[in-house]
Amino acid sequence: MAEIRPLKPEEIPLLEEFLYQAIFIPQGLASLPRSILKEPELEMYIKDFGQQPDDWALAAEVNGQLVGAVWVRIMKDYGYFDDQTPSLSISFLPDFRGQGLGQQLMMAMLDLLKAKGYPSVSLSVSKDNPAARFYQRLGFVTVEEREEDYLMLCRLK
Repeated sequence: MAEIRPLKPEEIPLLEEFLYQAIFIPQGLASLPRSILKEPELEMYIKDFGQQPDDWALAAEVNGQLVGAVWVRIMKDYGYFDDQTPSLSISFLPDFRGQGLGQQLMMAMLDLLKAKGYPSVSLSVSKDNPAARFYQRLGFVTVEEREEDYLMLCRLK
């Protein structure tokens, strides 16, 4: 069982690792170089995180180790829906996937966003990524099918 808590300001640099872990690599393909995180379309997920009013992040901690993170911000990213809807990113270190921690972390973030009055939250997920079914179970619906991914939305009201 993980402890779910707000990400501490001094832990914000760890979002770089979680962003890297969030990049979906289809089976059989090589991992991407970490330098990809400097690409503008990826860097926007974490650059100056915590300095915008709609930046929220939660962490999953197991035995004192940060093993997962979920974070949102309003930005024109792959998961962009509209200017009132934060885009969500979630990831876990490889050893902590598939243990039910994702659901715990996602529910905590959905509750937080509801409490803050957001109407919805969005995300982008690769069509090949098994996580798409996980998001559907949590109430996300596909609002746009694109060539390689789905834009999904969860209404919070």
